[in-house]
Amino acid sequence: MELPPSLAADLRPTLPDLAEEMIATIGREVPDYRRPLRGPFGRALRMGVEVALVRFVDAIEDPSAEESSDLVGTYEELGRLEFHAGRSMDALQSAYRIGARMAWERFIVAADSQPPEVLYKLAAEIFSYIDRISSESVEGFVAEQSVAEAQRGRRRAAVARLLARGVEGEEELRTIAKEARWRPPATVAGLVTTGEDADRFAGRLGGDCVALAEGGMILAFVTDPDGPGRQAQVAAALGDTVAVIGPTVAIDRSHLSLARAQSAHDLVAEGIISDAGPVIRAEQYLVDLMLHGDPALTAEIAARALAPLADLKPGSRERLTVTLRAWLDNPGQISRIAETLHVHPQTVRYRVGQLRELFGERLEDPDSRFELQLALRSAAPE
Repeated sequence: MELPPSLAADLRPTLPDLAEEMIATIGREVPDYRRPLRGPFGRALRMGVEVALVRFVDAIEDPSAEESSDLVGTYEELGRLEFHAGRSMDALQSAYRIGARMAWERFIVAADSQPPEVLYKLAAEIFSYIDRISSESVEGFVAEQSVAEAQRGRRRAAVARLLARGVEGEEELRTIAKEARWRPPATVAGLVTTGEDADRFAGRLGGDCVALAEGGMILAFVTDPDGPGRQAQVAAALGDTVAVIGPTVAIDRSHLSLARAQSAHDLVAEGIISDAGPVIRAEQYLVDLMLHGDPALTAEIAARALAPLADLKPGSRERLTVTLRAWLDNPGQISRIAETLHVHPQTVRYRVGQLRELFGERLEDPDSRFELQLALRSAAPE
């Protein structure tokens, strides 16, 4: 401070009464503090007022006193306490402004022997000082908020991890949900998408959704998935990102819904499910999930069922394969098959004749036809 050190002697006698007046005025004029200022916050506020006044006057007498003070944390602590009280910084900022006003009113009376330029400088220093300690409180508030958000994110991720693993008992769910301040819904749906910031994604989903990140993927649980406007909210949260959502289930079956969504997402990544929009409902692709749930088994079934085509030349094999599929989808409808394949009906009859030679009575047996359809769909999905 660039104020005459002698000014400190003029101001110091006002400090004890001024501190008491500030506490009383803050209690009257700040709505959030219109109650007995007891407990940790009350003690911290009282100490903060007293420390602020002493610190300010000491710095006039010795400018190095403010910088070397070990009481800077007092104001950060006030900010932290405001956060834990569930308030914003507005009340504390109001208290600081009241303190600055009252200090100025008392100090100009106590320093009336000082020249005007000193009083002007004193006013500037008071308000600059209040800005600094206010900033310290904001830092404390923001730091505590960051810690709380990180803890909340970890606890919500623990909820998501439990739902992904499967809820084994109500007590375990109740304990983890309480720690995370999460109210278990009646129903959920597992959701899988790409991404890294699971907590932010869960926030965009809204509705108290929870999520965790694993290997570049986000595994989330949509609460009340069939509620009004919920699908639109999910779509808005995704933007251009593709996600797969599993079936709506009771919370004790959450892991099954997520597993279904993960399986369908794998098929999306492989290109087996495509052109389905940004929000893909796994329930609409149950046949694909069944066919591709065990790739090795599916390949074995397809190879066995389509063995009569294996020795043909590639061109012939491709033509007869598409004809076989069209014929199985439209049995006996030569004209419709011809339209589907964009060929002449006589060409269809010729190819069907070839198929009968290759497959024989299997084309008339219901079980064999079903196996052929599964094999064709697994090899060339829609």
